[in-house]
Amino acid sequence: MEWAACLDEYEKLVFRMNTPRVVIDNAVCSNATLVKVDSARRHGILLEAVQVLTDLNLTIKKAYISSDGRWFMDVFHVTDQNGNKLTDESVINYIEQSLGTIHFGTSSCSNGLTALELTGTDRVGLLSEVFAVLAELQCNVVESKVWTHNGRIASLICVKDCGSGCPIEDSQKIDTIEARLRTVLKGDNDIRSAKTSVSMAVTHTERRLHQMMFADRDYERKPILQLCTDSPIVTVQNWAERSYSVVNIQCKDRAKLLFDVVCTMTDMDYVVFHATIKTAGDRAHMEFYIRHTDGTPISSEPERHRVIQCLQAAIERRASEGVRLELCTEDRPGLLAKVTRTFREAGLNVTRAEISTSTDKAQNVFYVTDAIGNPADRETIDAVRQRVGLSDLKVKELPLICHSKGEREEQAVGVGGTVLLSLGSLVRRNLYNLGLIRSFS
Repeated sequence: MEWAACLDEYEKLVFRMNTPRVVIDNAVCSNATLVKVDSARRHGILLEAVQVLTDLNLTIKKAYISSDGRWFMDVFHVTDQNGNKLTDESVINYIEQSLGTIHFGTSSCSNGLTALELTGTDRVGLLSEVFAVLAELQCNVVESKVWTHNGRIASLICVKDCGSGCPIEDSQKIDTIEARLRTVLKGDNDIRSAKTSVSMAVTHTERRLHQMMFADRDYERKPILQLCTDSPIVTVQNWAERSYSVVNIQCKDRAKLLFDVVCTMTDMDYVVFHATIKTAGDRAHMEFYIRHTDGTPISSEPERHRVIQCLQAAIERRASEGVRLELCTEDRPGLLAKVTRTFREAGLNVTRAEISTSTDKAQNVFYVTDAIGNPADRETIDAVRQRVGLSDLKVKELPLICHSKGEREEQAVGVGGTVLLSLGSLVRRNLYNLGLIRSFS
């Protein structure tokens, strides 16, 4: 009995050591809610923590990450989409419960749906052809996300059988769906790189989209038309004395920016040991101290160049190009095929899309440009809305990141003059920001 009792106490100790401790504080900061997480360090835990916050559409205004030995400590300054502190107790409780269980890993399944993964060369009308095939094959699209970047497209589409409302499990039908979609994706000139796959479950949707585009090597391709002059600036330097590679990023701030960056680093098998993330106005500055999972820094110029390319691509994939159109109407068979066909016939290209269905209501978001990537003109948009339904399809302004007056007055930190700080100073500063020590200034 005594030995059993000792084992029980040991198991409790191990559980306490490995279960993240989460503190949510609304008193420390005047314009943001502080979310603090302390946990045993393991690869991917930072990504899972950021994922919990961004999946709630929270804005991360600042963040401080620090690893001491095998321990992981960080603090996030977060607000809701309107720039306010978190006051909803249900949201706060959800954050505490979710972050408190990230040690055990998180994943999202397709909830009884069949997941279709598609990658290929983007072109005007491609999405229309995809949804037309699915409608013809009696596949009801329940959820979908579509990204395009550098002339490539990646899409994750969750479907169910129109007749039964169940996942599609018939192997013959699955083979037919894959073959038809692969033919559509190939078009006339994408014989080799077009890919389709079917599964009954997927990992986190947006993480999977990053993985699909990374595997497609979109970061190596050149954009067909360079419209945006505000490209992200990424620099990578090695700090040989401490065996760190220091990554600095300066770019326009937007929703889920930190998730996209950390997701890419994690999937490239880099570990973030220390980081500081700050936003001021519409700008974001991020500094990461990273190593490979084997503890070594970036070791060659080609690798450094690849890291820069991949991080730039990760930031650009979700950048909102084009006019934002929101479709909210009663869901019905063939709705997506009809709407996207209308876009195609008007010469509009869908650069990004988010499709969701809830209680027989379709709530879809499309970002559209003209055929060569320029902003669509007002007359074309009005004509499309007339055909789809003025009350169903509406033009929406891009959601802005809300910042307090004090933060808007801050000066953005430049990357060009970045100086490698001493690790001791960085750790002390982060420990102070984590609330673990008093001010040392």
